[in-house]
Amino acid sequence: MRRPQFLSPFPGKADFSELLKLALPVVVVQVGLMLMGVVDSVMVGRVSAAALAGVALGNVYFFAFAIFGVGVVMALDPVVSQAVGAGDEPAIGRAVQRGLFLSLLLTLPVSVPLCFAGPLLTLLGQPADAVPIAHGYVLRTIPGVFPFFAFIVFRQTMQAMGRLAPIVWLTLLANVLNGILDWTMVYGHWGMPALGANGSAWATTISRWVMVLGLIAVAWPELHGHLRAIQPDVFRTAPLRRMLAIGAPIGVHMQLEFGVFGGVGLLMGRLGTDAVAAHQIALNLASLTFMVPLGVSAAATVLVGRAVGQGLPDRVRAAASAALVLGVAFMCCTALIFISVPTLFARIYSNDVAVVSTAATLIPIAGVFQVFDGLQAVSAGVLRGVADTRYPMLIGLIGFWCVGLPISLWLAFPMGMGPQGLWWGLVAGLVAVASLLVLRVGHRLNRDMARVLIDHAPAAQ
Repeated sequence: MRRPQFLSPFPGKADFSELLKLALPVVVVQVGLMLMGVVDSVMVGRVSAAALAGVALGNVYFFAFAIFGVGVVMALDPVVSQAVGAGDEPAIGRAVQRGLFLSLLLTLPVSVPLCFAGPLLTLLGQPADAVPIAHGYVLRTIPGVFPFFAFIVFRQTMQAMGRLAPIVWLTLLANVLNGILDWTMVYGHWGMPALGANGSAWATTISRWVMVLGLIAVAWPELHGHLRAIQPDVFRTAPLRRMLAIGAPIGVHMQLEFGVFGGVGLLMGRLGTDAVAAHQIALNLASLTFMVPLGVSAAATVLVGRAVGQGLPDRVRAAASAALVLGVAFMCCTALIFISVPTLFARIYSNDVAVVSTAATLIPIAGVFQVFDGLQAVSAGVLRGVADTRYPMLIGLIGFWCVGLPISLWLAFPMGMGPQGLWWGLVAGLVAVASLLVLRVGHRLNRDMARVLIDHAPAAQ
């Protein structure tokens, strides 16, 4: 059996340099978007515990329905990056316009269930004092659904084109705007009534509109050629189906991952308040460090896609190798830190002895967990670059739901391991997903890598 070429030779300095040049701005953007949620929580947390719980529930509920749409529009990653590599400007324009059209189509099916947040959260047994607040919060995020998707369309397009500076600056400015709007609308300053959690929702919705319109404005030199006139055949059914065939599996994969983490969060609730708080601490730390492999994953998608468009398989393999080495190396370093001083990190979040004690047992597991989380994220990014999205979806189903969740349940309850059992189950699921994705990368990059053609019959995968 032939050895997978993408593992040899070892990537050179130029490969790592090109990868970092793309990955670092993406990390800044991802952290910036995370910080907007942190600021929302801090502002609302000073109103009341119920308000904080309501906003947290509202955000989880929003993303439970919106995350599939995020995956669908991320079909732009391979389509645009490969078109950039091939120098096919008309294909870039058609992809952007189809992405916006799909965003518009997705808005209604995502918005409808958002109208029923209150009854559904009550049915799920969520706290009675938080549900009305969550319902009001979610209703006020509905006007921001379309700009939420449209921003992702433009962000992925600009990433594929290698124009990241406008996104970085806009994200920083959006954080400032969101903080000002929160301060004004949550607490009632400058003549505004104090709207509490509802004010935070309005701040989020306004910020989403400002971000998408601001990105169009600052990136107009790069975007105007793709937006000023409707491209021929943009609304043809067959090409739209081909984009959906790439994007829908990404959405399902993201939904599967989001669902298993949400399910573990709900299971933590059966183990008590301390367990939930400790879980949130460990998950927050892991989420923060995850921004780095997420940035590497996005950069890998772009570099792999461009190389496919250029017809350079050796560059595809070099970019894939560099991404896997960099992503895993960073997560190994943070894993060592988490394993070494877990109590120190736990005390940053809480002074409660019971919470700190439980969190200190979960944070080292989070260290192990994130190595495989980084590996699976980067591998999925590499596969997106070659428009291979169906296999990652199936792998996610097997790893997260057929391996991870059953082991979490078995270890936590019959085996009596409690919160640690739930987290070791997550580790098992991620080991399965990461291992299968790496094998898929080796298999896929050892074959011919043809550009995906949305306006023609797609190449065989």
